[in-house]
Amino acid sequence: MKKIIVISTSLRHGSNSDMLAEKFLEGALSAGNSVEKISLVGKNIQFCRGCMACQKLGRCAIKDDVNDIMDKVLRADVVVWATPIYYYEMSGQMKTLIDRMNAMYEQDYAFRDVYLLTTAAEDEAETPKRAEMGLTGWIDCYPKSRLAGTLFCGGVNDACEIEGNPKLQEAYELGRSIF
Repeated sequence: MKKIIVISTSLRHGSNSDMLAEKFLEGALSAGNSVEKISLVGKNIQFCRGCMACQKLGRCAIKDDVNDIMDKVLRADVVVWATPIYYYEMSGQMKTLIDRMNAMYEQDYAFRDVYLLTTAAEDEAETPKRAEMGLTGWIDCYPKSRLAGTLFCGGVNDACEIEGNPKLQEAYELGRSIF
């Protein structure tokens, strides 16, 4: 059994990326894993100020929701990011959270496998590549971890448009493959 954290970064209710995250979560639970989903909806996540206090404190000096999220990520075996693609890149709130988790850099961490689930209105194969590169930059700072898998569903724009899409079953199977 693995401890899995799924971070859903879309702020839109009924978002396609969140629905993909839910199916991944269902699959991971069916394989007997412990899964917690963190939605960024309603979270207070301020921008990094570049003060570098986190490197001395081991946590961010800004008092918002990031330190709690960071603690969960540090203790997880698997981290799953779900994001809509905006202008061929990860969502701004995902990037802001990644920047704010700078305090993790000098700490021990449990996660080894990182997954990326993406959705976009565009349907070209290269659509999620910049988001993957951005996430890989974060993963590179944690040499015991790796990008273990990605799943992209293009051609979905409106809320809940992904409903009935075969990519939902792929997300379920990807989650179920973790044990």
